[in-house]
Order: sequence, then C-alpha cells, then structure tokens
Amino acid sequence: GAMILDDAGDLLWYSPLESTLAEHNDFRAQEYRGEPVLTMWEGVSEVGTGFGHFLLLNGSYEAVARLQVGNGYHGADLHECLLTPNGTALIVVYNPIRWEMSAAGTAVEGTALDGIIQELDIETGRVVWEWHSLDHIALDEAYGDQPDSLDVPWDYLHLNSIEADDHGDLILSARHTHAIYKVERTSGRVLWRLNGKLSDFEMGPNTPFKFQHDARVHANGELTLFDKAESNQDLGGEVQSRCLVLMLDEDAKTATLVREYTHPTEILSVSQGNMQVLPNGNLFIGWGSAPVFSEHDADGNLIFNGRFPQGANSYRAYRYPWVGTPGALPDVAIESGLGDDLTVFASWNGATEVVTWEVLAGAGPDEMTVIGSTARTGFETSIGVQTAEPQLSVQALDAEGNVLGTSDPIMLGE
Repeated sequence: GAMILDDAGDLLWYSPLESTLAEHNDFRAQEYRGEPVLTMWEGVSEVGTGFGHFLLLNGSYEAVARLQVGNGYHGADLHECLLTPNGTALIVVYNPIRWEMSAAGTAVEGTALDGIIQELDIETGRVVWEWHSLDHIALDEAYGDQPDSLDVPWDYLHLNSIEADDHGDLILSARHTHAIYKVERTSGRVLWRLNGKLSDFEMGPNTPFKFQHDARVHANGELTLFDKAESNQDLGGEVQSRCLVLMLDEDAKTATLVREYTHPTEILSVSQGNMQVLPNGNLFIGWGSAPVFSEHDADGNLIFNGRFPQGANSYRAYRYPWVGTPGALPDVAIESGLGDDLTVFASWNGATEVVTWEVLAGAGPDEMTVIGSTARTGFETSIGVQTAEPQLSVQALDAEGNVLGTSDPIMLGE
C-alpha cells in the first residue's frame, strides 16, 4: 500500500489495499486546480506492466478524481501519471496487437505491445491526445530477444516515464531500447533519440546508460535519469546503478555528464527506481528493486538512508511538503493496568501537524477534562494515565496548541 513518512522516517499515513492481488504505484504529491493532491495508481501488475486506474486525493485523503483510460483499452499502466497545468493527466497504456515482426528479424506475424500515451481531461475523462509507439518507433530498436511464442506479447519498448518540456513536447523513457525520446506534441513524430541504437546525440564519456527509468528535464537544460545499468541481479557487486545528470546541447547534439550519484553500498537495482532533485539541490533517490530510499547532498554525500523490510520494495520514492488533515477522527485504544492505571494509545492516520496528544476523561462527552498529555512519538503514541472516570478520549494539538481533532469517547471497562 501507499505510505507517507515524516522526516524521521516514522509512518504518518498508510493506505492498505483491500486485495492482496492489487498494489499501489507511482504515489506522489502533485497539483490540480491550484491545490495539492496525492496521485497513485491502483491495480494489478504482471511482468512489469499493469492494468488499473489512478486516484487523486485531497488533503483529507478523499478522492477528488478517478482516472480511467479511454478509447476502449483495458486499463492504465502503473508507470506514470503526470498532471499538467491544463487540468489533464498524461498516462501510459499497453495494448497487445498482431504485428508484422519482420523488422525484428522474424518474417512472420506476431504480437507486439503498443506503448500508448493518453492525455486525459481529469474532470471529464475525455481523451484529448493519444500517441502510439508502433507508429513511430520500430521493433528493431529494442535490445533483447522477442518471446519464443509469437502469441506472447513482446514488450519491445517498455515506456516508464513521461515528461513535458517548456514547449509542450514530451520526453519519454523506454527501458527496452535504452533510449530517451523527444516527441513533438503537434505531430507525434520523434524529434530526437538519446542513447540506444539510433542515438542522435554524441554520447560523451560515462553518459551511456541501460534499462533507465524516470527521465526528467529541468529549466537549466539538464536532464536527469535513473540508470539501472544492468538487468541481471547476479552482477550485484560488479555493477552498480547510478543517477545521472546530463547536459544536452540539442543544436550540436551532444550529451555531457555533469554529475553522477551512487549509493555507498554499491546498490544494483534491476527494476523500477527514480531520482528527484529537491529545491535545495539535494537528491532523493528511490532504489527500486533494492528496498532502499536515500537522500544525498549536491556533492553526493549520503545524508539520509531508509530501508524497507526484507521482501518489500517501492516503484518510486519521493520527498515533498505535505499537509494532511484527515476527514476521519483520531483513533484511541486502551490497555488496563493495576487499579486505575491505564495506557492510552493515540493515533490519527494521515495527520501531519500533530505535535502533542492529550487524554481526556469524564462522566460524559460534555464533562471531559484533560488528565494527561505527551509529545507525539510516532504513528501511535502511548500515554500513561490514572482515572476512574467511565469515559475517555484523546485530542490532537498542533505546534501552537490548537486542537486539530478529538476522538469519539470510549467507555472504560467494556
């Protein structure tokens, strides 16, 4: 499920899935109609692609929009949901179709996965623009062999990120061609290829990459990406993934390495992953198939390192400012001790501004008084109190002492 952590790495919000078959991906903060929202994909995935939909949540974690693909396709892929200032979203769709495979060296008809980009109007769900990879990128740009069975769809491209530049054209990352493409919005044609078999750029020293994710353009002309470098996990220890900052000269068609970032433990991530340039110049990295997320300063020094439990990983990881004010009330639980001793457990899923918890007790809802308080110490805070009153509740306070929310009272002894 999706989760938000605070600066110390403690859980703030968690959204569990109702089905063990489903998953959340590409969970991040964006802006819609001038307001901050959380966006995330929800669906089922298989062999690196998925079928599902996207959710937009407001600061109270209520759904303000649900994005479904248009034009009759089965579902949105998990890799990208990029909101635009025009009230639209750019998403990826995969569609298997019968295709002439001669361009890939097989003179028979087979099945190829068409990488589709749809731009959806968020309010209406209408498709306002659509692009198809098979119309513009040939099968023979792919690295690796097509499936032995012609009935198994060949994911020859594997689109995994979309970015709009200042002119509205799109920057696309394709894992299986080791290339980044600039696509003209008005015509759909490919304006240039970076890296891969047909690169239009002269790749400078240490700039070539493989199996990349998350290509992003920046106002200063730099392009960043997550270079996985390998797809074979057995090469861990020999090869490591890295984050690249490249300067592109689109006139001279040259790519120059500006900086690269690696993890001190020489992580090799063979799938997923992203890099985010923070406003202060630091870099936040999600290491994909490796269960690690880290922050580095501009010189590459590791200043924060987080790790998921064994067996878990995250498609991407981000760091954003976020203020959550849940629509639900705080939760409270109690554990009885000797006599009137109680341990009270207070939590509020998604509340980001809680600094202090207070415990209230009384004969009824209108007769509650504060009998104890403590600073918030994590997702669930324990508070030791003594009371013989029949009802108890907790209330959350912000840094100025304002009450943010109060739980429903619970009856003691029940």
